[in-house]
Amino acid sequence: MSNPTPQPDNNYDPAGNTQMFRAFVDEQPPPAQVQRAETRSRAGVVIGVIVALVVVVGVVALAMR
Repeated sequence: MSNPTPQPDNNYDPAGNTQMFRAFVDEQPPPAQVQRAETRSRAGVVIGVIVALVVVVGVVALAMR
Protein backbone atom coordinates (compact mmCIF):
# COMPACT_ATOMS: atom_id res chain seq x y z
CA MET A 1 0.00 0.00 0.00
CA SER A 2 1.20 3.50 -0.72
CA ASN A 3 0.68 6.64 1.24
CA PRO A 4 -2.71 8.14 0.16
CA THR A 5 -1.60 11.76 0.69
CA PRO A 6 1.42 12.92 -1.32
CA GLN A 7 4.16 14.68 0.62
CA PRO A 8 5.64 17.93 -0.74
CA ASP A 9 9.34 17.73 -1.59
CA ASN A 10 10.39 19.91 1.35
CA ASN A 11 8.26 18.05 3.92
CA TYR A 12 10.42 15.05 4.73
CA ASP A 13 10.45 12.85 7.80
CA PRO A 14 13.91 13.29 9.40
CA ALA A 15 13.39 10.08 11.37
CA GLY A 16 13.21 8.18 8.07
CA ASN A 17 16.93 7.42 8.08
CA THR A 18 20.02 8.41 9.99
CA GLN A 19 21.49 10.63 7.29
CA MET A 20 18.31 12.71 6.96
CA PHE A 21 18.00 12.95 10.75
CA ARG A 22 21.58 14.21 11.12
CA ALA A 23 21.02 16.77 8.36
CA PHE A 24 17.84 17.93 10.10
CA VAL A 25 19.60 18.28 13.48
CA ASP A 26 22.58 20.09 11.97
CA GLU A 27 20.45 22.68 10.12
CA GLN A 28 21.33 26.22 11.17
CA PRO A 29 18.54 28.81 11.50
CA PRO A 30 18.78 31.79 9.14
CA PRO A 31 20.92 34.66 10.57
CA ALA A 32 17.93 37.03 10.68
CA GLN A 33 16.03 34.55 12.84
CA VAL A 34 18.98 34.22 15.24
CA GLN A 35 19.31 38.00 15.47
CA ARG A 36 15.58 38.39 16.25
CA ALA A 37 15.82 35.77 18.99
CA GLU A 38 18.82 37.54 20.55
CA THR A 39 17.03 40.89 20.40
CA ARG A 40 13.95 39.42 22.05
CA SER A 41 15.95 37.85 24.86
CA ARG A 42 17.82 41.11 25.50
CA ALA A 43 14.56 43.03 25.57
CA GLY A 44 13.13 40.47 27.99
CA VAL A 45 16.10 40.88 30.32
CA VAL A 46 15.86 44.68 30.24
CA ILE A 47 12.10 44.61 30.92
CA GLY A 48 12.63 42.08 33.72
CA VAL A 49 15.25 44.26 35.40
CA ILE A 50 13.02 47.34 35.17
CA VAL A 51 10.05 45.46 36.65
CA ALA A 52 12.26 44.10 39.46
CA LEU A 53 13.52 47.62 40.27
CA VAL A 54 9.96 48.97 40.36
CA VAL A 55 8.93 46.19 42.74
CA VAL A 56 11.92 46.79 45.02
CA VAL A 57 11.27 50.54 45.08
CA GLY A 58 7.60 49.86 45.86
CA VAL A 59 8.46 47.53 48.74
CA VAL A 60 10.94 50.03 50.17
CA ALA A 61 8.38 52.85 49.88
CA LEU A 62 5.76 50.75 51.70
CA ALA A 63 8.27 49.76 54.38
CA MET A 64 9.14 53.40 55.12
CA ARG A 65 5.53 54.41 55.82
